[in-house]
Order: sequence, then structure tokens, then C-alpha cells
Amino acid sequence: MKLYKLFLIAITLYAGAATAAQNYFSMSYIQDEGDVQGVKLAYQYALDYQIEGFEELEIYLEANVNFFEYDDPKRYDANLGLSLSPVIFYPIGSIAGNRVFAEFGIGLSLLDDTKFAGKNISTHYQFEDRIGIAMKFGDTEQHSVSLKYFHYSNAGIKKPNPGLDFISLSYSRAL
Repeated sequence: MKLYKLFLIAITLYAGAATAAQNYFSMSYIQDEGDVQGVKLAYQYALDYQIEGFEELEIYLEANVNFFEYDDPKRYDANLGLSLSPVIFYPIGSIAGNRVFAEFGIGLSLLDDTKFAGKNISTHYQFEDRIGIAMKFGDTEQHSVSLKYFHYSNAGIKKPNPGLDFISLSYSRAL
């Protein structure tokens, strides 16, 4: 079964009612510029931390697992990743009364294979950089959708360092 079908089934089963809370569970469909697709499952833990002068920021610690597959007709490859990232949400406006946020963060990721989708990424440890836009909705903002760009790189610690780039579409729900 293709990963995107698994993602759509999971969202359908998951889209029921939620209670208002600060912590979220997130599911993402991930696509690179080629034939790599993936699913990201994440837990976003709200940090009760305020920065003076930036009280409107929402700061989360996100732990996630990523399942990637390279579905080239000539060969199949898969990779598993675990990541931990601090993520900052900064409100930038609203659409139809729903708050819209810029999202960004830099974290660490551990991949199970250093050769994936025809690329040698040299190290199991990678930095996971992200930037995106999110909209929270529902009576208590218990739902969120987002579009994000991810870049995985070892920051030049070891060569080669081609990096991996992904776009993701995510749905999150308060737990």
C-alpha cells in the first residue's frame, strides 16, 4: 500500500472530536522533489515558557517518527527517521477568524540508513530544519493544518552532504 493511502486512512479514522488541550498529535504526508514519499507521526508537547517581549509565541517540543519510501520503478528503498525538535509558532494573522502562524524550528534526527534514494548522506545523524505556515481552527483551536518545508542535512560534519528536502501537508489535533 502506498504511504499516501495509509496517511489518508489515518486522517479519516482520526478526525473525530477532540478536547481542548495544549499538546497535539500530528500526521503529515511528506514528498520530496523526486520519488520519495513519507508519513510523519508526531507528538507536540507545549512548553510552558514565555520569552519577555514575545508572549504571543507558542513553543513546542516535537518528537516524531518518519517513514520514507523511494518507489523508483527500478528499485525500492525505505528509511526510518526519529527526530526531536523545538518548534516555534508565531501568529501572523487570521483567516475567517482562525489564527494563522509562521512555524519554524531546528532539531536533530536519526536515520536508520545513510544511503537512501540514490543519495549518500554520510551520517545517521542529521539536522532537521523546518519552516511553514499553520492555521488552527475549531472552538478551542483543537485542530490545525499546515504546509511545511523540511531540510535534512549533517551541516557539513562529513562529506558528502547532499541533504534531503521535503514538503509536508499536516493535520494536528489537540489531545
